[in-house]
Amino acid sequence: MDQNLIFMFAAIIIVGALLFAVIGLTRKGPKRLDVDHYQKKWLAIEQQLKKDEVASYSLSVLNADKLLDQALRDRGLKGETMGERLKSAKALFSERDHVWSAHKLRNKIAHEPDVTVTYNAARYAIGDFKRALKDIGAI
Repeated sequence: MDQNLIFMFAAIIIVGALLFAVIGLTRKGPKRLDVDHYQKKWLAIEQQLKKDEVASYSLSVLNADKLLDQALRDRGLKGETMGERLKSAKALFSERDHVWSAHKLRNKIAHEPDVTVTYNAARYAIGDFKRALKDIGAI
């Protein structure tokens, strides 16, 4: 009888350990981001913005927004659109309103044919995207 009790106790411990392993492997939490990858991409965006190249203003804002969106998706934040992912991540951002302003500038660039982006507007938006990427641990 003692052997049966020992066998049952061992079986319970093994099943419990397997259950904890399965839970640990399938648990969803914030995913870690490849910081080197994001830093390289970010450096290219910063170098893309050139004061004497007007076309670089809009392009750098679009690319910065795209990089933040990719980081939010890679981090596992929910949402069908960038706006929904920004809402899901709002608690992570130190400057929520700034991130939204930068994203709104991106939307103007993408959807309004005659939008004019100044160097300073692009620079501020780039800074806001950088802060957001730092806040979520991408750079």
